[in-house]
Amino acid sequence: MTLALCMIVKNEEAVLARCLQSVEGVFDEIVIVDTGSTDATKKIAARFTRNVYDFAWQDDFAAARNFSFSKARADYIMWLDADDVLKKGDRAALLRLKRSMDGSVDAYSLRYDCAFDEQGNTTLWFYRERIVRRACGFLWQGAVHETLQIFGKTQRRGIAVTHLRGARKEAGRNLRIYLRMLLAGKTPRGREAFYFARELADNGLLCTAADAYAYFLRGEGWAEDKIAACLALAEISRARGEHERQRAALLQSFCYGEPRPAACCALGQYFLEQGQPQTAVFWFKLALNEGGHGQQNGFVCPDQSGFLPCIWLCVCYDRLGERARAAYWNERAGRYKPHDKSYLANKRYFEAQNGAAP
Repeated sequence: MTLALCMIVKNEEAVLARCLQSVEGVFDEIVIVDTGSTDATKKIAARFTRNVYDFAWQDDFAAARNFSFSKARADYIMWLDADDVLKKGDRAALLRLKRSMDGSVDAYSLRYDCAFDEQGNTTLWFYRERIVRRACGFLWQGAVHETLQIFGKTQRRGIAVTHLRGARKEAGRNLRIYLRMLLAGKTPRGREAFYFARELADNGLLCTAADAYAYFLRGEGWAEDKIAACLALAEISRARGEHERQRAALLQSFCYGEPRPAACCALGQYFLEQGQPQTAVFWFKLALNEGGHGQQNGFVCPDQSGFLPCIWLCVCYDRLGERARAAYWNERAGRYKPHDKSYLANKRYFEAQNGAAP
């Protein structure tokens, strides 16, 4: 089986070579579609492949990606963005996967590691459809935050694509695409409604974003997006001082699946801010218990089921006057992140107070 890489790019001279160097020797074919670069992006692409094409930008990411897929001829197609890379171990794992491909699997989902702490530990990851069998003719849908519509036999693999943010993208671009859709009479629904709300929030339009999240929650959508929308709505409500709406949104997330560590941590913080540290303890401990189930669906934040509830339990017990317990939970937090500034500051605090873990 042969494997192609398909990419769409625009003004990515700062990161494109890094991406392509990280996958060197993996692909039998590389297709790069440029949507209007004014820098050296196309020259850099030409160093790695002869298959560089121009595509007139149409305010539609799915259209550009479908064009890139149409140019591939390999048995399987993988997609990447210019600010993605494969780390050495993941590159080797992808080569092993490629050697094992026999055409019986229609689509593979791989991990997408997209946020990191100061030590480089992954703090947010999720699975995305990443490799597809070309003969299936899968198409991208969605003008913004596009997704591949896959079916048939699928597999998940723990191979990680690492997202390293490059230069800041064109400010407000995605929101303008959504606004043009609205002006054309197209109302975002389902997944599009969720991402429209997120774009509003990212652009500082919190009041409108809150209404958009509420609109999405009243309609159809993937359960994981519903949970994420509840958490986002709760954070907006917190910022606006709407504490009852904040609590209601967090509790609503439980309607779509088992309590997520992120929701439990947020409820812990809510009760701590409301001056109820004992109630907060319950929720932070639940976050630790839920993390033990090995959440694999949706947006996974490892810190929410490990380091963060431990550090917050330290704060809770300190406010309750139980300094020994507080020191114990700080040491638990330190097992996750021994170099974290909060853990080290707390450690110095307890040493100065002669606190000791039991």
